[in-house]
Amino acid sequence: MANSLRGEVLNLYKNLLYLGKEYPKGADYFRSRLKAAFLKNKDVKDPEKIKQLIARGEFVIKELEALYFLRKYRALKQRYYSDDNQ
Repeated sequence: MANSLRGEVLNLYKNLLYLGKEYPKGADYFRSRLKAAFLKNKDVKDPEKIKQLIARGEFVIKELEALYFLRKYRALKQRYYSDDNQ
């Protein structure tokens, strides 16, 4: 693996690990799944395949951020609006 791709993979892992701290099923669950996903692809040598996997990981980051924003929005909505209107 090229050094530039190695750095990207490490940054991706760190970002996902950080985002996993607030995962609904728990940080330990997320960490174990994340580690398994990265170990499954540890032997990939093709730079194009690695770039595809990095893009997939960045998509997962966006999905997690959307999940967290939605959870925050729902919490704020419950706090400020009553359920009497429904």
